[in-house]
Amino acid sequence: MKRVILYGIVLLLCGCDLIEYHPYDVRLHGETGINAKNIARIEEICEGKDTLRFVLMGDSQRWYDETEDFVKALNKRDDVDFVIHGGDISDFGLTKEFLWVRDIMGKLKVPYVALLGNHDILGNGMDVFLKVYGKENFSFKAGNTKFVCMNTNALEFDYSHPVPDFTFMYNELQDTVGCPRTVPVMHVQPFNVEFNNNVARGFHALLLEFPGVEFCLHAHSHTLLHEELFEDGIPYIGCAAMKDKNYLLFTLTPGGYEYEVVYY
Repeated sequence: MKRVILYGIVLLLCGCDLIEYHPYDVRLHGETGINAKNIARIEEICEGKDTLRFVLMGDSQRWYDETEDFVKALNKRDDVDFVIHGGDISDFGLTKEFLWVRDIMGKLKVPYVALLGNHDILGNGMDVFLKVYGKENFSFKAGNTKFVCMNTNALEFDYSHPVPDFTFMYNELQDTVGCPRTVPVMHVQPFNVEFNNNVARGFHALLLEFPGVEFCLHAHSHTLLHEELFEDGIPYIGCAAMKDKNYLLFTLTPGGYEYEVVYY
């Protein structure tokens, strides 16, 4: 009898799926390094294109059903090259939150990349993000357009971490050959309480050194926004959260850009 009980305990301990780890445990299963893999797909899909169509989606957080509906709606289209998740994948930085959204977004027919949001840094969320998605700052080229994706969640780092990272931005500025247009993307926009507003104007000025900046993108505010924060003709365009069941569809052409709000 003792042997049977002992054998049962061993089976229980060995069955990983039966064990509930701490919610902030960063032991992961399933796909990791998603951004790097999908950037390679995006660059291949968009190679040689002078017209691009991409989607900016907002904070998914706890809105899993709405995010699933987004994926189903987008999969019915055949005119989108890729998707950008603007950050706040999770609500509390819990490992399972990242994995739930990862598995939902993994059903997209087109590649996507995800930015780091301020909620994604809570708990051990930063560690999970780095494993599941990759670097906090990254860039990619789609056709002749360079997308510069930046961590701007300064408040969560107590200003002890370079957010925004000017060294990253400067290095990216040196790598714009063949890209006459740049699209800066961030989670938190300048002058929001989460942004390091001591450097807001310097941040914007450095962005404008990139070629062909016509607009900047962000999420975070959970509402649709189009604001000229620096009164220089460059709008900061923000998307709503997934709870509102809409996304922004951008079309870039050699002559300019346009976008629309798409409800699903």
